[in-house]
Amino acid sequence: MRRAMTALAGVLLVLAPAAAAAQAGGGETWRTAWGDPDLQGTWTNTTTTPMERPSEYEGRTALTDEERAELDALAASRRDREPPPGSTGAYNSFWVESGQRSAQTSLVIDPPDGQLPALTDRVRERDAAVAASRNAAPDSYTDLNLYDRCITRGLPGAMIPGFYNHNYQIFQTPDHVVILVEMIHDARIVPLDGRAPAPEGVGQWLGHSRARWEGETLVVETTNFSPGADERAVSGRLHLVLAAGERLHLVERFTRVDADTIDYRFTVNDPQTYAQPWTASIPMSRIDGPLFEYACHEGNYGLENILRGARNQERAAEAGSR
Repeated sequence: MRRAMTALAGVLLVLAPAAAAAQAGGGETWRTAWGDPDLQGTWTNTTTTPMERPSEYEGRTALTDEERAELDALAASRRDREPPPGSTGAYNSFWVESGQRSAQTSLVIDPPDGQLPALTDRVRERDAAVAASRNAAPDSYTDLNLYDRCITRGLPGAMIPGFYNHNYQIFQTPDHVVILVEMIHDARIVPLDGRAPAPEGVGQWLGHSRARWEGETLVVETTNFSPGADERAVSGRLHLVLAAGERLHLVERFTRVDADTIDYRFTVNDPQTYAQPWTASIPMSRIDGPLFEYACHEGNYGLENILRGARNQERAAEAGSR
């Protein structure tokens, strides 16, 4: 009994500073037991807001409540439509987490026109080659992108919403922040202890991240991306940027603004890919549910069948030429 009371007293001593900090701000600040802003919890950023601003909202950064309601109703009416002739279709609405339209007219907030900057000549030429190759049978799994291969969506792709599983769990210690990404089960372990950046030439799929606190905002800077992560892809209403060039310098900012919202935004500075830096704002909302295992490799029948189908086509063509 004495041990139990001692342990309880220790827990209360740990929690007391956090409670005091919250009360000091009128209940509008959130602190960890050691005094840092508290970002912990499970969050989602799913939304139907497009990455780039549609032309009909040119010059506008925000929608009216009426416009948002109309767009949500339109999105709902388009769910579960019959696929066009010759198409197998895809996931129905049971599997898709569409979310709702936010007040923003686009996720891109800089440049001010809400458009992604122009691509460099290098990327335009490569994208054209990739598009042309899509009609050719792949020789190997390496001909398919990292997303198809269940490896990663890279950065900033892992932090951009799309169609499902765009949920995140954040953990904190005094020395680290961990961002667990449900989609493709990426785990970002980010040091907060002031250590030096990784040496040049040492690249990783998600780069090397270092974090610091600027007031109430967690700032995460990431460099040293693997050259193999230099891919882009577009799917549906959102640009699913898998990863940018190996010279990408990504700066992310996480700010807790209320009990249920994190103001999340990132800036991409990648001269290999874009003509100028750009910034997106993608608010994160609290959710109650847990993250689920994303066992993509175990069920990646699409990749296996694409390669099997390609080999079958080759054998059929060879037999027909005899």
